[in-house]
Amino acid sequence: MRPNHSGTGASRHRAIAGLLACAAAALIVPAWSLQAEEAQPFRLCADPTNLPFSSDSSSKPGFYVEIGQALAQALGRPIAYDWYKSYFGKRTVRVTLLGKQCDAMIGLPRSEDFMGPAVIFSEAFAKEGYALVAAKGAAVGGIDGLKGKRVAVQFASTPQNLLASRDDIQKVTVLSPEEGMQALDQGRADVAFIWGPVAGWLNKTSYDGRYQIELTEGEGLSWDAAIGFAKTSTELRDRVNAVLPQLQGTIGELAVKYGLPSGAPVRFGAVPAAVTTGTGSGAGVAQVANVVATETKGDAVAPGTEAVGAGKEIFNGTCAHCHGPDAIQSERKIDLRLLRHRYGDEMREKYWTTVHEGRPTKGMPAWKEVYTDDQFDSIYSFLLTVQTESND
Repeated sequence: MRPNHSGTGASRHRAIAGLLACAAAALIVPAWSLQAEEAQPFRLCADPTNLPFSSDSSSKPGFYVEIGQALAQALGRPIAYDWYKSYFGKRTVRVTLLGKQCDAMIGLPRSEDFMGPAVIFSEAFAKEGYALVAAKGAAVGGIDGLKGKRVAVQFASTPQNLLASRDDIQKVTVLSPEEGMQALDQGRADVAFIWGPVAGWLNKTSYDGRYQIELTEGEGLSWDAAIGFAKTSTELRDRVNAVLPQLQGTIGELAVKYGLPSGAPVRFGAVPAAVTTGTGSGAGVAQVANVVATETKGDAVAPGTEAVGAGKEIFNGTCAHCHGPDAIQSERKIDLRLLRHRYGDEMREKYWTTVHEGRPTKGMPAWKEVYTDDQFDSIYSFLLTVQTESND
């Protein structure tokens, strides 16, 4: 008689079926994981008050923010923002992007020189740089077209360095693109050679499009704008690169919406080596180009106040983006002319703590790794000279 293996065979079949089910489940898990990953927000680093690039206003989000929104939609992910004012270009990148507070930062210069190997980049999505702004019909066409003209240039910028050795061009130094446009509008300058995207935005929103804007190219004058990621985010970078081509039409429409200049650029030669500075040339300035470096306006200071002058220069070069050139600011909560009124005898202590430790929740970074205590003292000496009881 043959032994009955029917029970054993059934057990084997059940065991095999169980193994197959486990294997199938194992194959499904990565898909579930992928769906969970897709549901994670696309976290974007952005400045809340930096139009035309970015804003925390839902009605005018900005060029970069709307690109981020389009990217998030293409990736099938919701978007989230890490708002951080870009007081100091590379420091902002270190604190936010490299500090893992966000996944991407839009608008960085696509250059290995910018942050070394710590930051990797998407393909370029736009070219940005300085532009020549003049009355319509008054095309400049190159540096020789500026001869005999009054040209508004931003302090410590490539245009200022480029024109520094030209005695046949009268330079009108300004603290920002806004002031450059004002100099043009008020007849104090014939041409403004300033940061192009901001010039385009102002021309569109404040000047009814009455100026023509010519893009420029040359060393330190223009660069490819890209999306930056931490070096560990190669997979996300590759996925962004895969969807960028399908967004080119949208990006072009957004450039028009925010007034970014277009057209064939005017070519300029290299900046003379004798006048090139670390703050004003090369692709490394791209991140801070819209947080324009500023200078003292040449206002006379009393003899023997070297510390005041040095502090004023540092302040206008770094702090004026939010606190106003020469600390002139109409918004009371960030008006540094009211420090004594606000803190009295504790003014110096409050100042010292704030500049050293920052106020991260309010977008104020810590500066203790950037400036020395002597430099902080000189800034404080300058602030003492502007204290008032009112900002009216």
